Amino acid sequence: MKLRLLEKKDVLGMLEWMHDPAVNCFFRFHADSMTEEKALSFIENAKKQAEEGKNYHFAITDQNDEYLGTISLKEVDWEAKVAEYAISLRKMVWGRGIATQATKEILKYAFETLELNKIFLNVISNHEKAIHLYEKCGFRFEGEFKNHIFVKGEIKSLQWFRILKEEYLEDQMKNENTAK
Repeated sequence: MKLRLLEKKDVLGMLEWMHDPAVNCFFRFHADSMTEEKALSFIENAKKQAEEGKNYHFAITDQNDEYLGTISLKEVDWEAKVAEYAISLRKMVWGRGIATQATKEILKYAFETLELNKIFLNVISNHEKAIHLYEKCGFRFEGEFKNHIFVKGEIKSLQWFRILKEEYLEDQMKNENTAK
């Protein structure tokens, strides 16, 4: 598994997860209406945004450079040194540990390369698989916004998670000590 910037060749893989009801059932945007043209535009804009340091959208790929999903650091605030995290995978790779590997890679990039101090995310409160992933990767629960958003015809609550740079570094030290 590796991360690289999104490329035009990733568009069909992106549309696959966007149009899959099992994947997009927790999304707040209407991914199922995404077209190839809109996805290509997103990829082009993503390159520009990465150059400007605003958003970093990476393709998660296998050893053959096949697109598996997208992982992002969004709305980077360089003064506060914070960014929002997001991830989505094609259903065919669920359960293989790829989301965990990719999340650990992007956290390393965020804290060690970009030198950010905090990564945060929000998730629909009943998305248990996602919450398990985030906690496994070191994110800490910060709070819940009850009945906060409208998704797929229902009012849902959001949970907020964060990981601070010092927490990330502590986790790295623990993992190193456990490996010895």
